[in-house]
Amino acid sequence: MTDQLWNSLLRDQFTWHWTEQLRPRLDGLTDDEYFWEPVPDCWNVRPRGTGTAQMQAGSGAMTIDFAFPQPVPAPFTTIAWRLGHVIVGVLAMRNASHFGRTPTDYESFEYAETAADALEQLDAECATWLAGVEALGEAGLAEPCGSAEGPWAERSMAELVLHIHRELIHHLSEVCLLRDLHVHAKGPLR
Repeated sequence: MTDQLWNSLLRDQFTWHWTEQLRPRLDGLTDDEYFWEPVPDCWNVRPRGTGTAQMQAGSGAMTIDFAFPQPVPAPFTTIAWRLGHVIVGVLAMRNASHFGRTPTDYESFEYAETAADALEQLDAECATWLAGVEALGEAGLAEPCGSAEGPWAERSMAELVLHIHRELIHHLSEVCLLRDLHVHAKGPLR
């Protein structure tokens, strides 16, 4: 295969799912859906000072709930929390490590106050990620990830790309399922 074919196949793994299934399902996400807590004691993105978890992170008006170590079982997470995780932990931190984005982490990130703002953040981070992956070429895909990736340091960028795409497909499919549940929930869940 040619150098560009492998790069194209890796990008297509996510872009097909993103354009054909995930992103259209996120259109019209409401604030009610975004912050909806289908069960008690959810982890969410909340106005600063109102968090219910052991810890809260974020630099703006909103913070994300978390704990370290994570409780067992882990609390149920809302659409807002899952999008925050994808935007920051899956994409933005990798974009900063590998593709020139301004450095960020869970503590320094400014979480969205609305569903529309979160989708804008998601779109921007996805675009940065996909442009960065495209620019890697065959040689870049073969390079080790480097120290920014901790236990992945010696693994190839191609392995990281596959891992990130699995994470994106997995977590964003959960968001779509939560939207379905929100539509069909009639009163408290049993």
